[in-house]
Amino acid sequence: MSRRSLPHGGEFRYEHPIEVRFVDTDAFGHVNNATFLSYFEAARAGYYARVTGSPFMTGEHGMKHTFVIAEARIAYRSPVLFGEPLVAAVRFAWVGGSSFAFEYIIRAEKSAVGESRVVADGETLQVMFDLERNRVMRVPADLIGQFEAFEGRAIPRRTS
Repeated sequence: MSRRSLPHGGEFRYEHPIEVRFVDTDAFGHVNNATFLSYFEAARAGYYARVTGSPFMTGEHGMKHTFVIAEARIAYRSPVLFGEPLVAAVRFAWVGGSSFAFEYIIRAEKSAVGESRVVADGETLQVMFDLERNRVMRVPADLIGQFEAFEGRAIPRRTS
């Protein structure tokens, strides 16, 4: 378990239910560490759809741009067992010129399998990508505006 502190304070306005499937578990009977990236992905896709009103797409249907994952960090806090109900909370953390970050907290809900607790937290760094020009691009101002409206706050800017 990581000794790092949980992500900085503040509200997570979006939560996504996660069902732990048997296939998510490893030989020790708990959720495999790599599976948490899939849980982040499910929460991120749900969050994006809630904010923008459309599902996340990667180029189909005439999409001109998308974002791709450049980095991911996960801190494992507690093992998760098959059958434990999880909730993945996600929020927009910061935005730079062509990149931005999401923060996540995954918690287990109290159940017959275990107690309520934070099981993981982390962050992903996304880079905006122009599909027509095949290169990195600036994060569109209208997209930032949609996330700020949903979050009810200004998204912190990063310049480095």
